[in-house]
Amino acid sequence: MLETPEKIRELQRKLYQKAKQEKEYRFYLLYDKVYRADILSHAYKLVRANKGAPGIDGITFEGIEGVEGGEQRYLEKIAEELRNKEYKPMPVRRVYIPKPDGSKRPLGIPTIKDRVVQMAVKIVIEPIFEADFQGSSYGFRPKRDAHQAMDDVSLQLRSGKTQVIDADISKYFDTIPHEKLLSLVAKRIVDKNILKLIKMWLKAPVVEEGEDGKKRYKGNDKGTPQGGVISPLLANIYLNVLDTMWKLKKVQERLGARLIRYADDFVVLCESNTERILRGIKAVLNSLELELNEEKTKIAEVRQQDITFLGFTIGLKRSVRTGKEFPLIRPSKKVLKHIKVEIKSLTDRTNLALPTEVVIRKLNEVVRGWVGYFRYGSCSRDMAKLKRYLEERVQTYLRHKHRKKGRGFMVYPYHYLYENLGLYKIPTTAPYKTPVKADGRR
Repeated sequence: MLETPEKIRELQRKLYQKAKQEKEYRFYLLYDKVYRADILSHAYKLVRANKGAPGIDGITFEGIEGVEGGEQRYLEKIAEELRNKEYKPMPVRRVYIPKPDGSKRPLGIPTIKDRVVQMAVKIVIEPIFEADFQGSSYGFRPKRDAHQAMDDVSLQLRSGKTQVIDADISKYFDTIPHEKLLSLVAKRIVDKNILKLIKMWLKAPVVEEGEDGKKRYKGNDKGTPQGGVISPLLANIYLNVLDTMWKLKKVQERLGARLIRYADDFVVLCESNTERILRGIKAVLNSLELELNEEKTKIAEVRQQDITFLGFTIGLKRSVRTGKEFPLIRPSKKVLKHIKVEIKSLTDRTNLALPTEVVIRKLNEVVRGWVGYFRYGSCSRDMAKLKRYLEERVQTYLRHKHRKKGRGFMVYPYHYLYENLGLYKIPTTAPYKTPVKADGRR
C-alpha cells in the first residue's frame, strides 16, 4: 500500500474538514491542484501499483519509463496539457472478463495517461464527497472494505434483523444518467474545469475489437465505465442519494431497517415491513432513473434461507454446543468453484512448458488475493479444503511436467512445495475481527 505524502494529506484534510463543517459549501479553484507535480507523481505511482493493461494507444509503463526523461518527462507533458487546457481523453478500450456464473462483465480500460489524470482528480475531490457519504456505504472508500460490511451484516443479524432484502440494480454502471450525475457533483464542486474533465470522461467513446480484428466505436450517452479510476467514486456519489434519503427519513430508527451498501450491491436487514421498505427503495431508484433487477432481487428470512452478499453466503444457524443462534458467514459455493477453476487452469498440462517458478508465481498472486478477501467468518473448513486442492494440483502438475510416477505427495512432499518452490501457504483459520458499532464504525 502506497503511503500518501504528507503535503497531499494536508490538502485532503483541509478539503474534508471544510466540506464537513459547511454542508452547503461549493468548492472552486481546485483545477490547479490536479496538475501539481507532487499530486501527478503520486497519481502515477498509484495507477502503476494497480497494474492493469494498456489502453487503446498501446502505451505501457515500461514504454513510458524506457525512454529518456522517463516518468518525470511524461508527467511534465501531462501537467502542461492540463495547465494549457489542451488535455482530451482518448476512447476507452472495452474488454469482457468472465464472471463466476459463466457470463461476462464489460470492463473499460482508459489509457495510462487518462488513468493518471483521473487519479489526480480523485485525489483532490474524494475528500469533499467523503464528508457527505454515510456510514452504511463500504465500497471503494478510504479505510473501508468488504469485511467491515460483513461485520455490519453480522451485527444486524445478532440484533434480530433477520428479514433481508437482497437487492440487485440492473446494469448500474451502464445506466447512470450523465446529466443527473453531473448535477450531483456540481452540488459540491463549481470549478468548471473539473466538471469539464468529468464530463469528457463520461462521454468518451468506447472501442470494441470484433472477432474480425476491426475496431468499432460506440457513443457513450449514459453510464460510467467499469475500469475507470474515477468511476467508483462517481458511482458512490450517485447512490449516496439513497443512503442520505435513508438517514433523513430515519428509516433505521422508525422501521428498524439497516441499509448496508458496497458500491451497487446492497442488502437491507429488517425486523419487519420488508414490502413497504422495498417500495420506498424502488421509488428512490426510480427518481435516479435506475431499476432493480426483479429476478435477482428477493426477500429472505435468513433463519430459513441463506443469502449471498459480496461473494459470501450468509445464514443464521443454531449452535449445537450452546443452542444459541449465530450468523454463519463463509465463501459462497460459486466463488469456491471459480477459484478452483483458476487453479486448475494454471496447473493444466497446457502450461507444462512454462518454468515452474512462473507457474508458482502466478498461482501465488491469484490465491493470495482470493484468500485476502475471503478469509473471513466461518471459513476454516473451506480454506483447509482449498489448501488441499492447491497442493494436489501442484503435485499433479509437477508429476506430469517431470514425468514422475507415483502419488503426488510421495514424489513431491508438502515441505518441498512450500520450502523449495515457495508456494503460498493458505491459512486455515479466520483472523479475529473487531465487531462494528450500529453506525458501521469499529
